[in-house]
Amino acid sequence: MNFIEQAIKGVWVIQPERFGDKRGYFSEVFKQWEFDAHVGHVDFVQDNESFSTRGVLRGLHFQRGEWSQAKLVRVSQGCVLDVAVDLRHGSPTWGQHVAVELSADTGRQLFIPRGFAHGFVVLSDVAQFQYKVDNRYAPQSEATLRFDDPNLAIDWRIPQADMLLSDKDLKGLSLNQMTPDFLGF
Repeated sequence: MNFIEQAIKGVWVIQPERFGDKRGYFSEVFKQWEFDAHVGHVDFVQDNESFSTRGVLRGLHFQRGEWSQAKLVRVSQGCVLDVAVDLRHGSPTWGQHVAVELSADTGRQLFIPRGFAHGFVVLSDVAQFQYKVDNRYAPQSEATLRFDDPNLAIDWRIPQADMLLSDKDLKGLSLNQMTPDFLGF
């Protein structure tokens, strides 16, 4: 596996090696000991999966306070643009984001530490998205950062008119509302 730290400290692209032949390929997509050696130890407690069609934008989601979650994300079918926004107050990269294309073709993964909002938009006809988290889902702690906040200036690579959004995502909060008291981290 190849571990590449991104411009925002703590965010990593992980590229598993693939061994292929005429039958297809084999890949080890997670090895705890290699992850620990490069990123640090994270106790993942749950695996999640979503299936979405082209233009679906999910995010930018996060959990506040003690329920904050680190995530290791990947795509097993299709292609997405995956985005992580730094909400760690005091961080020199607060309010900045990393955007990485993840696809089944590349097998690339993204690790997002606690203290980040996370979202993705589907670039292919369909996408199956899988992720590990290190904390339970706590609905009372869930929050959404507005995906189109001009302070973030995220290029989602799909026109907003072509996006499929939930009511929750349309009602996200602005970056200016992300105070330390609100975030709890």
